[in-house]
Amino acid sequence: MRTTVRIRRAALVFTAIGALALTGCGDDGDGTKDAKDGGGSSKGTGSTPSVALPKLDGEKISVAAVWTGPEQANFVKVLKEFEKRTGATVTFVPAQDPIVNFLGTKIAGGQPPDVAMIPQVGAIKQAVEKKWAKPAGAEAKAQLAKNYSQVWQDLGAVDGTQYGVYFKAANKSLIWYNAKAFENAGASEPKTWKDFLATAETVSASGVTPVSVGGADGWTLTDWFENIYLSQAGPEKYDQLAQHKFKWTDPSVKDALTSLAQLFGKPSLIAGGADGALQTEFPASVTQTFTGGDQPKGAMVFEGDFVSINIAQTKAKIGTDAKVFPFPAVGAESPVVTGGDAAVALKDGKGAQALLTWLASTDAAKIWAEQGGFISPNKSLDAAAYPNEVQRTMAKALIAAGDAVRFDMSDQAPQSFGGTPGKGEWKTLQDFLKNPKDIAGTQAKLESDAAKAYKS
Repeated sequence: MRTTVRIRRAALVFTAIGALALTGCGDDGDGTKDAKDGGGSSKGTGSTPSVALPKLDGEKISVAAVWTGPEQANFVKVLKEFEKRTGATVTFVPAQDPIVNFLGTKIAGGQPPDVAMIPQVGAIKQAVEKKWAKPAGAEAKAQLAKNYSQVWQDLGAVDGTQYGVYFKAANKSLIWYNAKAFENAGASEPKTWKDFLATAETVSASGVTPVSVGGADGWTLTDWFENIYLSQAGPEKYDQLAQHKFKWTDPSVKDALTSLAQLFGKPSLIAGGADGALQTEFPASVTQTFTGGDQPKGAMVFEGDFVSINIAQTKAKIGTDAKVFPFPAVGAESPVVTGGDAAVALKDGKGAQALLTWLASTDAAKIWAEQGGFISPNKSLDAAAYPNEVQRTMAKALIAAGDAVRFDMSDQAPQSFGGTPGKGEWKTLQDFLKNPKDIAGTQAKLESDAAKAYKS
């Protein structure tokens, strides 16, 4: 799963997560609500629509996205309501990562979708550079101005022109843990990186390997690095590195890799050691943390709010068996990093523009929010729309971050560097997991690949 997602300076809101009474959340974990909570209904858009849409009787619109399973099903509910309100027919087109490659194939074949849900800022820029993307219209921009912080508008803009409408966000600064394993070890939720490492040693001493890492998916490793870098180096340096305004051989990168090596350099703290982690895909890194009772393969797993979808594949219950705390502070503050999926029009036309306007509206966001497994960057959405307190807290934190949001760094990079399996940052950090002593070599390789990708 490449769910995207990052924010900053909402740490104070997230400190409450670990203490939440999460039992009985009413979320089945697959992104749907319990029947008693009224899940599955998309009626919650309110009696008075928050957005005016044109009549599109007979018009056919196609939307490409990489979502599958519950995510796809819930997005289709959003599209069905759009059909109902406009009279258009909307077709969901399953896409593959890297989505730029997928779209390139469609465009070369003369069959581009009307709209694509693009999960990387860098990919939006590439779509603009290739002259695929069409600017957002006045109605969509009006909804964005009404419902979104400036930073989310800026993330969807290229050279001052609005192209993207960010519809779905994710928080990628959470550590989920096996509550029974923690209890047996006498461990508590850490707030700093130093405490996190000490907690890992405490859990290890109890006979359970403390950390599960999905190293077979290189994107999880970029998230480890970025959370540490944001907390340690701060948001200004984070922005500069994201834009490759200085080299990856910078001392701030060395500092972050050194901190990460404090974990990666101790194979006993990682489930299966480095070799095992590199053979573990993200979904398995979650499920092995919440199976095996109080003797799981790993006691903790790092990743975003979307971890709940994978926990649902186990018998663990969020709030009792599975709990969560914010990524620990490496510097002065805990990091909060987000990613997201933006709707971008690839065809000129009334239908594509109307769909962008719809996806920027509160009504559209509310439909998926009610299903669970979703966080919206739409600040006008009432948090009561979310099905449980965990998601309400995460959503409030994202909105509270306002213009201090920091987006996933690798998702801002050119796809060849920050978003391609077996290449660039993904591959180099996998090599770093295998050999965390080679910090200088890791920096040199990151800089070499980045320089090529950014055409510096």
